[in-house]
Amino acid sequence: MAAAGRRLLWAAVSALVLASEAAAVAELDDSFKENRKDDIWLVDFYAPWCGHCKKLEPVWNEVGIEMKNMGSPVKVGKMDATSYSSIASEFGVRGYPTIKLLKGDLAYNYRGPRTKDDIIEFANRVAGPLIRPLPSQLMFEHVQRRHRVLFVYVGGESPLKEKYIEVASELIVYTYFFSASEDVLPEYVTLPELPAVVVFKDGTYFVYDEYEDGDLSSWINRERFQGYLNVDGFTLYELGDTGKLVAIAVIDDKNSSVEHTRLKSIIQEVAKEYRDHFHRDFQFGHMDGNDYINSLLMDELTIPTVVVLNTSNQQYFLPDRPIESIEDMVQFINDILDGTAEAQGGDGILQRIKRIIYDAKSTVVSVFKSSPLLGCFLFGLPLGVISIMCYGICTADTDGGTEETVATKKETGDGELTDEGSEEEQEEENKDTSVALSDGEQKQKNVLDKKKD
Repeated sequence: MAAAGRRLLWAAVSALVLASEAAAVAELDDSFKENRKDDIWLVDFYAPWCGHCKKLEPVWNEVGIEMKNMGSPVKVGKMDATSYSSIASEFGVRGYPTIKLLKGDLAYNYRGPRTKDDIIEFANRVAGPLIRPLPSQLMFEHVQRRHRVLFVYVGGESPLKEKYIEVASELIVYTYFFSASEDVLPEYVTLPELPAVVVFKDGTYFVYDEYEDGDLSSWINRERFQGYLNVDGFTLYELGDTGKLVAIAVIDDKNSSVEHTRLKSIIQEVAKEYRDHFHRDFQFGHMDGNDYINSLLMDELTIPTVVVLNTSNQQYFLPDRPIESIEDMVQFINDILDGTAEAQGGDGILQRIKRIIYDAKSTVVSVFKSSPLLGCFLFGLPLGVISIMCYGICTADTDGGTEETVATKKETGDGELTDEGSEEEQEEENKDTSVALSDGEQKQKNVLDKKKD
C-alpha cells in the first residue's frame, strides 16, 4: 500500500510539473499572428524532427517557468514551424530552432548560447527600454559592476544621439545602451567635448571619435567585446562581424606548464599594453584545446601555439618562429600588418575543394567512431548497390556484344552463301566459262589458218 501511495504521489507531482511547464510555455498556432500585437513574445520556432530542437526543449521549459516566476512581461511560446510554415516564413525563419523576441512590429533574432541564463538575459535586455537612463553615480557604479562592456551616451539632444538610438535599435541584441549626464560619470573620465559616446571596459574607457573610428555602428560593433576573450566556436563566429583579425593562443587550460601559461600571458599583455596600436585591427584571446581550430584550418596544430585568423576570407597566419616574449608577438603582428607574414588558407577554389573533401572525410570518420554498425550500413549499403548495378551493366554489355557478333557472323555467312549461289549454279557458270574459252580458242585457230593461207 505504501509503495502504491508513493507511485500515486510521484504521478501527481509529475502531472503538476508538466502542467506548470505547459502553462509557462504556450503552444502557438495560426491565431498567434493576430493576437500577439499587444504583448512581447519570446518564441521558439521548431521542427518536430529536429535534434537540436529536442535538445533545446527542456531548456526552453525552464526559461518559461523562470520568466513567469519573476513576473516578466515577456510571454514565452513555441511554434511548430513545419505546421505553420507561412507564419514562420513571415518572421524570417530559415532554420531550426530559431529564437526570436517579437516586440511590436520588430523581430529580434537571438544568436547566443542556448542556455537558460543567456536566453533570459537576452529577453530582459531587448524587452526593456532601448536606452536606459543612469540618474546617479550610485546607479552607474551598480550597472558597471554588472556589465563587462558598457556604452553610454553623454549630453543632450543632438544628431549624435539620434544616430546612437538608431544603432541601439539594431545592436540591442548584443549589448546594453545607457545615457547619462556628465556629472554622473566617474571623476577620472575626461571628455574632449559633448555630446559624446563612451565605452567602459577592460578597467578603463574609450571615447568615440568619428574621424578616427568611422561609422558609429561599426565602432560599437567592434568595441562590444572585451580586449581579451576566452574564445570558443560561437565567439569566433560573432567576432567575424567586427572585421578584425583574431590573435589566439591555442593552449590546454588544464595544463599548468610554463609553455602554456607563458603564451597566454603574452597575448594578454599585448592586448592590454598595445591596445592603442592594435585594437582597430586585432582581437585577442585564447582557446582551450586544438580540436576546433584544427577543423577550421584543416591542419594539425601542436599546442601551445599562436594563430591569427582572418574570419572574413578564412586565411590564417602562423609564426615562423616560437613566440617566447611580448616582443616576438608584437613583431609577428607587425609582420602581418605590413604584409611580410605568409598567409595560408583562404576561400579560393582549391581551398573550397579541400574543405569539401575534409568535411566528407571528417563526417565518415565521426560516424564510424560513434557507431561502426551504422557507418557500415550508411556507407556499405549504397556502395554494395552501386557495385551490383555496375556489374550488371558490364555483364549486360558483354552478353549483348556476343549476341551481336554472332548475328553479324550469321548475316555475313548468309551473304557469302547468296553470292556464291548453289552448286548447280556454279556448274552452269563453269560450263559457260568453258564454252567461252573454246570459242576463243576457235577464233584464234581461224586467225592462224588465215595467216598460213
